[in-house]
Amino acid sequence: MLATSGLTLDEGVSLLYLLASVLFILGLKQLSSPKGARRGNTTAAIGMLIAIVTSLTEIHPSAGKIVLMIVAVIIGTLFGAVLARRVKMTAMPQMVAAFNGVGGGAAALVSIGEYTRLVSSSSHGVVLAISVVFSVVVGSMSFAGSAIAFAKLQEMMTGIPITYAGQQLVNGIVLAAIVVLSIVIIGFSSSIMILTILLIISLVLGVAFVLPIGGADMPVVISLLNAFTGLAVAASGFALGNTVLIVGGTLVGASGTLLTKMMSDAMGRSLSNVLFAAVGKVTESAGAGGAIGQDQSVRSGTPDDIGVLLAYSQKVIIVPGYGLAVAQAQHVVRELADLLEAKGVDVKYAIHPVAGRMPGHMNVLLAEADVKYDQLKEMDEINDEFKLADVALIVGANDVVNPAAKTDPGSPIYGMPILNAEDAKNIVFLKRSMRPGFAGIDNQLMFDPKTIMLFGDAKDSLTKLVAAVKAS
Repeated sequence: MLATSGLTLDEGVSLLYLLASVLFILGLKQLSSPKGARRGNTTAAIGMLIAIVTSLTEIHPSAGKIVLMIVAVIIGTLFGAVLARRVKMTAMPQMVAAFNGVGGGAAALVSIGEYTRLVSSSSHGVVLAISVVFSVVVGSMSFAGSAIAFAKLQEMMTGIPITYAGQQLVNGIVLAAIVVLSIVIIGFSSSIMILTILLIISLVLGVAFVLPIGGADMPVVISLLNAFTGLAVAASGFALGNTVLIVGGTLVGASGTLLTKMMSDAMGRSLSNVLFAAVGKVTESAGAGGAIGQDQSVRSGTPDDIGVLLAYSQKVIIVPGYGLAVAQAQHVVRELADLLEAKGVDVKYAIHPVAGRMPGHMNVLLAEADVKYDQLKEMDEINDEFKLADVALIVGANDVVNPAAKTDPGSPIYGMPILNAEDAKNIVFLKRSMRPGFAGIDNQLMFDPKTIMLFGDAKDSLTKLVAAVKAS
């Protein structure tokens, strides 16, 4: 008995696991708002600390194992802290992919370790076998798929979908092999060798799963792989008999699945289209070929002219995109917005759900620059205001304002809800060049008579606009 509480050790462990689970749920709820994101991280971290300490109390590790655990925690903490401090905002998506992959791989390895221990003592059953097989298959797929997503986002390999003749047949054969091996392990054999082969084939399927997906769809893929990792962790919780792993993994799996569905809807596409349509493989699409601007000219402007236009506007809507993140220009764009507000201009930011390279990328980027939360407007909230805007200032965005999504049935982004930037009285594009966006298609909006192009690095261009606004 515990002298202070009157609870048994098992009851105390269960209550602490319940507390940790509640903190996970509260943390997840707080993460749904930019205002509560930091508190959400802290809340969930406290829950995880409680879960770890409680798990150690429950399993009674030896002194030697405790030392190894402490060393592992210290190494992991230092590694994570250094990465968190040094990673650039543009590299945040690939860091999320990498960490997610590590989680999936860890779940698979933990399940294998527990299975090996119980098989040697002949104390395993069908439920354990199913849990282990599920964790190994899904965790391995998440690990390998996240590695490919990381490589694509880090430009260690091409972001263009990689396809080949007979790809679906090969994938089908690999999937069939996984099903057969899973049935063998669950119903007929407890061979560790077969389980190892299953792990390897699952890694192959994870690679094959992500290779044909284009870089523009990586945010959806990362979200889906995050759900995979959560489910793998929940399965490993069943294998270990650990309640908090089951709850935590289920929360991650459920939230990742919902986010994946929401992002697919935001792109106006089904999840199957995102995963299997190989969008971005070709840079020209029927009806929206890369040559749409060959016989058209664009109107370019100078920072001074555009600065005057902005300074004498009544309403300006800023549309941030990946180019803003690449240039690390979030602080300069906030400085520009502050200057315009000081002149009486109404300034808002239009946030597209899939702008950038991961969910919430633009929100996090602008929050880093201390942009006021009430200035960040989601697509549904801001779209009707574009017709009232004197200027739509598009900084490094492309696909999320491309009218082809509404007008060209042959475009790969057709049906994707976009920001109605074309409704503004004036449109200013800040871009390095006329190159297409991540979806690989041109943007007819750049050739609109009311569009002005300002070419150059976004940070440099915004700095010049700041100077022009000050001088106006």
